[in-house]
Amino acid sequence: MLLIPCPYCGPRAESEFTCGGEGGVARPADPDRLGDAQWADYLFMRRNPKGLHHEQWRHVSGCGRWFNVRRDTVSYRIDAVWRMDEAPPAGVPGAGGAS
Repeated sequence: MLLIPCPYCGPRAESEFTCGGEGGVARPADPDRLGDAQWADYLFMRRNPKGLHHEQWRHVSGCGRWFNVRRDTVSYRIDAVWRMDEAPPAGVPGAGGAS
């Protein structure tokens, strides 16, 4: 079983969480100016790397809060967790900052 370290509640079982997909995806500044293809790209196109990946998770069976996770998609090892209102920890390049 994967233990996910919620930054609010501490380590909990994976079954208490839901993954919200790739983290750090910025909403377009002026979505009304986007064409259909650009809007679809923002909504649906996400990276799917083999290795370290920035994701957003929600502790649905606990505090209900969203937070950031950097997880290895091959080993499932979590190497960084931070709240949405925090900057990524040192050593987490390109994580998108506070969302």
